[in-house]
Amino acid sequence: MGVAIAPADPAPAPERTGPGRAHWLHVAREAADDLATDAVAREQAGKHPFDEVSRLREAGLLTLLAPVQSGGGGADWATACAVLREIAAADGAIGQLLGCHYYLSWGTRFFSSPDLAARVALRSTAEQWCWGGGLARQEASPVLGGRSGRRVLDGRQSYATGVLVADRLAVRAVRAGTGEPLAVLVDPAGPGVRVDADTGGFGQRLVAGGSVEFDAVPVADDDVLGSLSADEEALSPSAALASPVGRLVSVQLLLGMAEGVLAEVREYSRTSHTPWPPTSAAPQAPTDPHVLTAYGELTVLTRSASALADQALDAAREGLSAGDDLGFDQYAEISVLVAMAEAAASRAAHESTTRALDVLGPRAASARLGLDRFWRNARTHTLHEPAARHFREVGDYWLNGTHPAFVLPV
Repeated sequence: MGVAIAPADPAPAPERTGPGRAHWLHVAREAADDLATDAVAREQAGKHPFDEVSRLREAGLLTLLAPVQSGGGGADWATACAVLREIAAADGAIGQLLGCHYYLSWGTRFFSSPDLAARVALRSTAEQWCWGGGLARQEASPVLGGRSGRRVLDGRQSYATGVLVADRLAVRAVRAGTGEPLAVLVDPAGPGVRVDADTGGFGQRLVAGGSVEFDAVPVADDDVLGSLSADEEALSPSAALASPVGRLVSVQLLLGMAEGVLAEVREYSRTSHTPWPPTSAAPQAPTDPHVLTAYGELTVLTRSASALADQALDAAREGLSAGDDLGFDQYAEISVLVAMAEAAASRAAHESTTRALDVLGPRAASARLGLDRFWRNARTHTLHEPAARHFREVGDYWLNGTHPAFVLPV
């Protein structure tokens, strides 16, 4: 295989001296509670989420995955996923913003040499970068070529998360002459970079997404993070884990949104806000059989998807720990399990964000409650990551033994 280096997860014993999973979950819940207090107003205002990023930075969540020695939190990927799910339950758009940051900042170790990954991580942690961008192949990629004896980037990336608030962008480019796909790091405030806001979406309004134009943007050696080639001669199984590991971000986002809407609607139902006025003025527990059945079905659906997500995360963690000993067959099993988890989470999010409104009846349409944001956010996300593709991958694997393609998540 090639020279791609596997990520070190869990980190070596000397590095695992951070506060621990319980601490970070506590921090995440506090941050989520803070975001939830004004989630409706912020979503309806649709302002660029500079304040939200500051809240995450102050809580230490942006540097969660960085080594303790460089000033980071020293957490592992499983902890990051749990943190992401807490945030997504309160605000799906900020959850996506944070998930993108985690994947792009931590994912350098999939494609970069250990020395380069360490240098980039040190800079990112010291300056507390918020990462944005995207590495998925969606259209013609920007071109990395030479001009006047220097390396420059030219072209456009149409949709990328976080570009309006990010300190650094990780983007997909192709090398001039060979067409090799590359991950390139760009300072959005640098010369030749122009960012345009994407304000037309009906959901995920606070992901700070937009388009980026690159006009002869200078690119230093350390800003070329590595190859994104899917050629098995250049891609090792351990580096290929970048695909399923990234899709675990989508799984956590979807489950967070499903759990978030169920929690809000449950709280509203418990205060006797039933679809129709009760005959008595005394508070009543919801007893409508249709309401109880709906809650039961949605709870089972979401908990089932959550259990599958835990299995996928455990499998991915084992694959990351295997390093260079990982084979393509094991990689395929991990990838298919993640596809199953994402398909299940997609269905849980779709059903929960839709049917949870039904149990409240007409009152669920109140703009003051803002419950529609859960459906709009989940639906927007699943348009980018449709469940049908994951079902097809699972079916092709179980029926024909076909390994899933190396496709980076949108």
